Amino acid sequence: MTKTLTGIPGLDAITRGGLPQGRATLVAGGAGSGKSILALQFLVNGARRYGEPGIFVAFEEQSRRIVSNAESFGWDLPSLERNGLFFLDAQPNPDLIQSGKVDLAGMLAVLEAKVKAMGARRVAFDAIDVVLALMDDPRSVRREVYRLHTWLADHGLTAIVTGKSAAGYNAVAGIELLDFLQFMVDCSVSLSHDLVDGISQRSLRVTKLRGSAFEENATPFVIGLAGLEIAAALDPAAGRARVTSERISSGVDRLDTMLGGGYYRGASVLLTGSPGTAKTTLCASFAEAACRRGEKTLLISFDSAAEELVRNMKSVGIELAEFVGSGMLAIKSAIASNNNAELHLMRIKELATMQGARCIVVDPLSALAKAGDHGVGHSVAERFIGWTKENGITSVCSSLLDRALPASEGTPLQVSTIADTWIHLDYLVQAGERNRGLSIMKSRGTAHSNQVRELLLDRKGVTLADVYTSDGAVLMGTLRWAKERTERLAGEAALAETDHRRQRVTLELTDLEARSVVVQGELVLKRAEAARLTAAAASVSDELVSAQIDLREKRHADDAEAGAGTAVHA
Repeated sequence: MTKTLTGIPGLDAITRGGLPQGRATLVAGGAGSGKSILALQFLVNGARRYGEPGIFVAFEEQSRRIVSNAESFGWDLPSLERNGLFFLDAQPNPDLIQSGKVDLAGMLAVLEAKVKAMGARRVAFDAIDVVLALMDDPRSVRREVYRLHTWLADHGLTAIVTGKSAAGYNAVAGIELLDFLQFMVDCSVSLSHDLVDGISQRSLRVTKLRGSAFEENATPFVIGLAGLEIAAALDPAAGRARVTSERISSGVDRLDTMLGGGYYRGASVLLTGSPGTAKTTLCASFAEAACRRGEKTLLISFDSAAEELVRNMKSVGIELAEFVGSGMLAIKSAIASNNNAELHLMRIKELATMQGARCIVVDPLSALAKAGDHGVGHSVAERFIGWTKENGITSVCSSLLDRALPASEGTPLQVSTIADTWIHLDYLVQAGERNRGLSIMKSRGTAHSNQVRELLLDRKGVTLADVYTSDGAVLMGTLRWAKERTERLAGEAALAETDHRRQRVTLELTDLEARSVVVQGELVLKRAEAARLTAAAASVSDELVSAQIDLREKRHADDAEAGAGTAVHA
């Protein structure tokens, strides 16, 4: 089947390429559901983007009011009316008295001439039920519906026919006006506008599309500054920003170390925890670091006004004012209950585009799960993360834990399953005080610390304390201080005892060295005396030997003289 692009964000994705070309599409819905806007946006996009002139046939509202109402969308209808768009007023005159049967033949004849004159390729019949209600029997309704269907097919026009449904139905002879048209058209779209827990919710559902696959579930949509924007799911095959291994800082040096170098560029980061655990502080730290890198950043706060946030962060050494003043950082405050989640998402996209943001912070993302948004909050969060990845934007979002499932450590939007990095903040109650603890639940594609670190906030900034354990338990705050003090005092006592013993040994060594000097002196004297005595003894010995020799010689002489005397006498 050949299709015609509508140019309406999300609708072409839901219909897998647009509306059936040369055929009719029924758009049904209650009052204020957006039928006329969808039909007019279809024609505007055809004339402006695709070079297909169109005709808008108004059965209920005058064309000048339609043009006036559409001014807020920035479509510049007056310029299109001069070339590419024509309005045909076909409202029944309430002052006329109906005489005879009502048919569409005359209107179609006028329309045919205009189609040929401007080469129209698209046409919209707005509020066809107004005309059908003037017909007095079901056969007349079927006849005129069939006449319209045949005329459109003969001229190859891609048409949108709008009509009221549900409580907006009118009945003729026991049948509903659009029943037969539902079977005749090749595509049928239903719009709804409901109030859920006091929050406005709009949704669109394609109920029929002959010869083509389509998204069958109801899809939320919003009416924004440029018309309808439908929350179509992202196509997994669609092109995304290049995956990179580049790391960017979280704003806390020690957290970067725990993450192996910081967050990945283009990743989605989730910070969870109870109120007061410093989620906003870590969000602001990231924003400040991004601005210091020269990257434009958008910070959406659902909790605080911009001025209040800047003041509060200054108390922990995070300076945002200079970046707000330079335009590097845009801080926007919002109240979750003022709009539905879809409108908030659309507004975030618009602000990010205007800012040219490379980084987006949403604090907290769980605000989208407020009353009235339970059914669509997860879808919005999922599409927000998908949109940031598609555009290469690094997102950091905070979230409260799911109070209904506190043990699961999940979030109200269940976004923890799709976040790339999940950091959990908690309180550790010890010794009658609360201390903040930080742990990394997961970080895809990178090794990361599994330790619980104490998160410290002071005027100098944000940091993480070294892990301190005692008897297998992680100590923080006063208990850690007391344990460290005890160990410090014990260490100081041991050091003092060691120093005392060192001094005592030093004194003893000094005494021994002094005594050694005396002994060495005595030893020298004794050795000298011993040497003298040895020398004296040697001298005495020499004298004795000499005396003995002299005595021996004298004796020999005496003996010789005696022998001589004896011989003479004889």
